[in-house]
Amino acid sequence: MTTTADAPAELSGRLTADGHILHQRVYFEDTDFSGLVYHARYLHFLERGRSDFLRLLGVHHRVLAEDGLAFAVRRMTIEFEKPARIDDIVTVLTRPEKVGGARVTLTQELRCGETLLVKAVVEAALLTTEGRPARLPGTVREALSASFRQSP
Repeated sequence: MTTTADAPAELSGRLTADGHILHQRVYFEDTDFSGLVYHARYLHFLERGRSDFLRLLGVHHRVLAEDGLAFAVRRMTIEFEKPARIDDIVTVLTRPEKVGGARVTLTQELRCGETLLVKAVVEAALLTTEGRPARLPGTVREALSASFRQSP
């Protein structure tokens, strides 16, 4: 079985001075009958960007779950600018904007080359398994705060 530690480095994208960058291919399963990406599938690309951003910061969903914690999207605004098409290579850009007691706000863009396809602002809250808000553990807060100062 391949574990996170065994995964190729490029699989999770990379940290940049501005946050995180992840490249993804648009597959047939992402599109509707017209060959354009179905609107709900953009959420999948954005989720992968957020998850891999956290993973590269050392914040692992599995470890949080073992501690009875999980991030949940509390609020998202999304603007669809242009469509992606089958076989496009899209880039998910994720940038931290604000780290609070139990919440983190991220801005995300989905691009194809230089063309902006989707822009989103995502507020995620850390919750207990009972659905109650939980303060960000110190290590998580430190990793997210340090991401504002990442160097390429």
